[in-house]
Amino acid sequence: MKQPILQVRNLTTRFKTDRGVVTAIDDVNFDLYPGETLGIVGESGCGKTVTSKTIMRLLPDHLTIIDSNSRVEFEGKNLARIRESEMRKVRGAKIAMIFQEPMTSLNPVFTVGWQLDEALRYHTTLNRRGRREKAIEMLRLVEIPNPERRIHDYPHQLSGGMRQRVMIAIALCCEPSILIADEPTTALDVTIQAQILQLMQNLKAKLNTAIMLITHNLGVVAQVCDRVMVMYAGRVIESGEVHEIFHHPRHPYTRALLQSIPKAGRRAAGARLPAIKGIVPSLFNLPKGCRFQDRCDYRQDRCIAEEPELLAHGKDDHPVRCHFPLDQPALLTVGATS
Repeated sequence: MKQPILQVRNLTTRFKTDRGVVTAIDDVNFDLYPGETLGIVGESGCGKTVTSKTIMRLLPDHLTIIDSNSRVEFEGKNLARIRESEMRKVRGAKIAMIFQEPMTSLNPVFTVGWQLDEALRYHTTLNRRGRREKAIEMLRLVEIPNPERRIHDYPHQLSGGMRQRVMIAIALCCEPSILIADEPTTALDVTIQAQILQLMQNLKAKLNTAIMLITHNLGVVAQVCDRVMVMYAGRVIESGEVHEIFHHPRHPYTRALLQSIPKAGRRAAGARLPAIKGIVPSLFNLPKGCRFQDRCDYRQDRCIAEEPELLAHGKDDHPVRCHFPLDQPALLTVGATS
């Protein structure tokens, strides 16, 4: 049986704020396997990006508390506890990240080539000529035309799609084992989205890189992910293979997310698109029982009084955090990237 390349156990991250300490992610557990794509989905504020930045240790130390029992196991080390000097050897070289906004993630005062060279300079033993050749090779790999000239361009000289490709090239230039992609297609038009997703799939096949894809776009998840993890208010509420989650969602929140996807030609004239009522609860004022109770159409007394655990309720079921998981299939067809 294939062994996971990354094991996350009991991951809990808290922030110090003017209003006191707040728990941003609470007891998150998952595995990531070589060559697979794991999708992490949920509304804004559910803890997706905090999870990824906790793994990468990119949160400000003076404001962040990672619980002592949290474990991020990678190559025999707990990344949540190793020294920053050790983490620098992992970050960028073995675990890389594509940040959410390519328009601002690239440094505007340095050329594309310089920013690729920086990663290679810190994490490889290549000389200056070797780093230049590697930078050109990576730009060619992400299908940027005329890479010999483009390495001298500044970010403002590139389109949004090309900047995103540069971000992917920087992330992959050291051939990491894990790639964390935080909303990699945000603010890109549909055609460029499809190209970026296909590029990531091609690179995964070529390098056997494990990908952790953070997104709110369920069409993207259906197209490229092998497994999916649904988060809500800082907790994992459902996880399983993509086919299971899309065709048999057991948590009311997962089903509501799927029902809110626009479906061309399948809506009566004048009918409104289904939406989830209410908003994600404040982390400073979470309800006592189920965190989704105020927005749930299936709420019962037990949901108000007692928070459910993440459990598989049947022999062949995937885990769901719900006292009364749904039984009926969703009968959904999702596959667009828009």
